[in-house]
Amino acid sequence: MANTHRKIRVLICNKYVLFREGIKCLIEEGSLIEIVGEADTALQAIDQTARLRPDVVLMDIAMPLLNGVEATRQINAQHLKSKVLILSCHGDDDYVQRTIDAGAVGYLIKQTPAHDLIKAIREARKGNAYFSPTISKRLLEFQRQAAIVGKSGKVDSIRLTIRESEVLQLVAEGYATKQIAAELSISIKAVERHRHEIKRKLDIHDVAGLTRYALATGMIGSLKIKEKSPASPSVP
Repeated sequence: MANTHRKIRVLICNKYVLFREGIKCLIEEGSLIEIVGEADTALQAIDQTARLRPDVVLMDIAMPLLNGVEATRQINAQHLKSKVLILSCHGDDDYVQRTIDAGAVGYLIKQTPAHDLIKAIREARKGNAYFSPTISKRLLEFQRQAAIVGKSGKVDSIRLTIRESEVLQLVAEGYATKQIAAELSISIKAVERHRHEIKRKLDIHDVAGLTRYALATGMIGSLKIKEKSPASPSVP
């Protein structure tokens, strides 16, 4: 009974301070929700989830170096009680499905009203799924079509693996093959294999096209911000 009225502890993961501040103002006041931490990179999100053990991790997809999908997978791999709820400006079907595969309990688009966000956080804490209405509708339709056809067919055939998504994100951010290998702690040959598979699956064969795809699906934010990353003193 004592747990029933305990505040829901939330970790906000988004690269923009202004956005995080806005979310705090929207959900903290009178909603029995407490913001216990903030992270501006996916790696910080993984570390702080392990350290702070929040009830709910509010995760953006377009995070620097490592995207929110992979961060979600790594958080769930720790077998904590923390539930990951995606809050993104992109509702791309492929991304929604991959966040579910990675262990997210819900997916909201950033146009979601504050009361729906609060409800989603409450449901996520219980372990219940919660999706923006437009996403729920598409998921139901997808499942209905899959049941009729008997397989998911084309959608599955173009889905990237989590490792391929990591490589694609870094390619789009301007990292060379050697740098990607160092960032992900894999061999250069492995990076080349992943690049080949990405191009084959997406039928996109140049870096400019891959970058456009990453931008369109929300894997990275604006190109102007990302282009600065490799030159930043914090990145070797």
